[in-house]
Amino acid sequence: MRHFSEIYLYALIPVISILLGGVTGIFKQPSGVFRSSVLHFAAGVVFSVVAVELLPDIIKNHKPIEVAIGFSLGITTMLAVKFFADKFEGKAEENKAAYKLPMGLLIALGIDLAIDGLLLGVGFAAGNTEGILLSVALALETFSLGLAVVLACADANLSKQKNIFILLILGTIFFIGAIIGITMLAGLSQEVLELVLSFGLAALLFLVTEELLTEAHEEKETLLQTSMFFIGFLIFLLIGMVA
Repeated sequence: MRHFSEIYLYALIPVISILLGGVTGIFKQPSGVFRSSVLHFAAGVVFSVVAVELLPDIIKNHKPIEVAIGFSLGITTMLAVKFFADKFEGKAEENKAAYKLPMGLLIALGIDLAIDGLLLGVGFAAGNTEGILLSVALALETFSLGLAVVLACADANLSKQKNIFILLILGTIFFIGAIIGITMLAGLSQEVLELVLSFGLAALLFLVTEELLTEAHEEKETLLQTSMFFIGFLIFLLIGMVA
């Protein structure tokens, strides 16, 4: 494995990427069609992460009990997040708040980014090449997610500073996850690691189906918007095959 300081530099690439994606959304003021296309693309990339990175590792270890527990905990957590986020947003509407944040999406993204950081650490534990390529792939994912965050928060009428602050929080979550993955996960037992990965699997599937695609479908879809999901999936699939 490379020296930790060098690995941390690679872990910063997706953090910078999420900021660049968000800043692009802040200053470009994209249309609803573009917003839907980006959300479709982000959903495709995240779904590809599930198919290319998580599922093969989970299946090959043949630990169904750990998978069932981890996945159940993950989906229970995400359903609880959605329940309380919907209540929070409902109260905001009742009180005629000036703006409301898409809390369900933001919390789901936070969990997604934490898991991504953990996966990056595991990737470097598996080998330098795997870690570097995963860093590049995650940078592509986080750019689209950063843009998706800003677009999803458009109705909240946030200032540029508040948008950037949210992006910094999400980037920090990813970096902390990467540090934990680099320093701790490599030494965990296979059973515990399987629990973590299965939890992440459930969180990512929830993010795609209940948050990103739900937001994306608020716009009337065209064939181009629909195809962006599959383009995002294909790009990460090809990167995973190279790795």
